Amino acid sequence: MSILVTGGAGYIGAHVVRLLQERGEDVVVVDDLSTGRADRVGDATLVELDVADGEAQQVLERVLTERAVTGVIHFAARKQVGESVERPAWYYQQNINGLANVVAAMGGAGVDRMIFSSSAAVYGMPDVDIVTEDTRPEPINPYGETKLVGEWLIADAERAFGLRAASLRYFNVAGAGSADLGDPAILNLIPMVFDRLERGQRPTIFGDDYPTPDGTCVRDYIHVQDLAQAHLSALDYLETDDRAASVFNVGTGTGASVKDVIDEIGRASGLDVTPDIAERRAGDPPRLVAAADRIEQVLGWRAQHGLPEIVRSAWEAWQAGPRRIG
Repeated sequence: MSILVTGGAGYIGAHVVRLLQERGEDVVVVDDLSTGRADRVGDATLVELDVADGEAQQVLERVLTERAVTGVIHFAARKQVGESVERPAWYYQQNINGLANVVAAMGGAGVDRMIFSSSAAVYGMPDVDIVTEDTRPEPINPYGETKLVGEWLIADAERAFGLRAASLRYFNVAGAGSADLGDPAILNLIPMVFDRLERGQRPTIFGDDYPTPDGTCVRDYIHVQDLAQAHLSALDYLETDDRAASVFNVGTGTGASVKDVIDEIGRASGLDVTPDIAERRAGDPPRLVAAADRIEQVLGWRAQHGLPEIVRSAWEAWQAGPRRIG
C-alpha cells in the first residue's frame, strides 16, 4: 500500500514526503518538475507528469491501481497570485483540470482518501482580524478562486462516490525542516529579504502606516515542518468514521508584522536589515491571522515552532544552498 503525493518534489510537498517516509510509508510522487526537484523525494517512486495534461487521468488511474494507493495528498498547482491575474484561463486549466483529473482517477481506481492543499487566499480581504473557517470565502484573484472551486469539487466528489477528504487552508508558510529543503522560490517575504541582502540591497517594506502596532502588515507565519505534520494528522483523521469537519485553517493564531520578520532576519543573520519604506501595495489587508482552534480540537494538531525558529531554519537552508550571503 502506498500514499501518492502530487507536487511532492516541491517546497511543501517534499517536507510531507520526507515525514511519510520517516514513518515507514511507501510513497509515490507525481510531479512535472516545473518548480520541484527530483533530488528532494529520496527513495520515493517519481512519476514525471503534468496532472493537468489530457492523458493524466488515465496515467494516474494506472499508478493508483498498480501501486495499491490508499490515499492522495494533492499539492500540484500553480500558485503565483500575480501570474494568475495575468493568465486566469491558464490558472483554471492547470489548477482545476489538474484536480479534476486526480479526483476522477481516484474514483476510477477506488481510492477514497484525499488531502487537498488549499489556501488562505480563498478568504480574499476579510473585514475581520482573526479568520475562522466560517469566515465567508471571497477570493480576490484567480489563484484564490481556483482553490475555492477545488474545495467545491472535492465536496461534490464526497457526495458522488464517498470521497473522504480534508482541505487545508494555509496561511504564510516559511522555514525549512532541514537545510536541503529550503524554499527555492523568491516569492514570499523571507526569501525576498534574503535575496535583497544577497544583492547588497536593503529590504523593502510596503507601507508603514497601517492600523497595526508598528504600522506594518501583520500575518500568521507557520513553519513548513508544522504544516507538513498537519497533513499527516489530517491523513490519519480520514481513517475515522466520525469526522466533524473537512476544512481546516493551518496557522498559529498569532500574528507577526513585516517589521517583526525583518528584525528577526537581522538577529538570525547578523546583518544590517534597515529597511526602505515604499508606498502600500494595493490589496494588502492590514492584518490576516488564522483562528487555529478547529484543527487543534478536531485533529489534535498544534504548531510547535515560532517566528525565531522559522527564520533561523530558513536562513540556515539559504546559506546551505546555492545562494550564500557573506
